[in-house]
Amino acid sequence: MSRIETESYPAAEGASRESIQRRIQYYPNHFWILENDTGEVSAFVNGFCTNLPDLTDEMYDRPEMHDPEGVWQMIFSVVTAPEYRGRGYAGLLLEQVKKDAGAKNRKGIVLTCKERLVPFYSKYGFVDEGISVSVHGNVVWHQMRCLLEEK
Repeated sequence: MSRIETESYPAAEGASRESIQRRIQYYPNHFWILENDTGEVSAFVNGFCTNLPDLTDEMYDRPEMHDPEGVWQMIFSVVTAPEYRGRGYAGLLLEQVKKDAGAKNRKGIVLTCKERLVPFYSKYGFVDEGISVSVHGNVVWHQMRCLLEEK
C-alpha cells in the first residue's frame, strides 16, 4: 500500500510506510481495499473515527486518536495505483465507506482535498465547507463532509 500512497501524493503529503503500518495497527477495520486478480492492492481508502467534527493535522500521524465509537469517519487517503486509475475504483471504495459508516450510525464522513478534486468528491455526496484548518504538507486543503442519513 505504501507504494500506491507514494505514487499518489507528493512526499510531504503522503503517509510513510511506517505511518500506514501504524494506521493498520490501530484501525485495521477502517481500511477499504480493492485488490486485482493476483491479490495486489489496486486502490484503498483509510481513516479513523472520532467525535471531533473537523479533520486536523495531528490526526494523520496519531492513529491512537481513533475512537471506534466516534460519530465522524475521517478519511486520510483515497488512492489508486496509477495503472488502475480511471476505472472508478476510488468511487466504488467511497460508496462502500458511506455504506459501512451508515451501518455504524456515524453522522458522516470528513476528508480534505485539493481544490481541483472538489468536483470529484461532490459526485459522491461530499459538500465543500471551504478551506480546511489542516495545512498538512504545507498545502491548502478544502474540507469536505458527507452527512449520512440518521437511522
